[in-house]
Amino acid sequence: MPDMVQVVSTSIEAIGYDADSQELFVRFLSGNTYRYHGVPPSVAAAFLAAPSKGSYFNREIKPAYPFTTT
Repeated sequence: MPDMVQVVSTSIEAIGYDADSQELFVRFLSGNTYRYHGVPPSVAAAFLAAPSKGSYFNREIKPAYPFTTT
């Protein structure tokens, strides 16, 4: 798992990204961590820069990329 970056969000605790495997890791405040597959670097960067992490996640990541739990 890559280093996780703490973020300010009402639902997301931290985000990590592995550019080599194009896997995005999202740890929620519940403690659950999900690994999203095939996420391009530009999407991961936009997610980290988004003013609302939850809105960006629900709009751009959740419906578009398959995931597994870690």
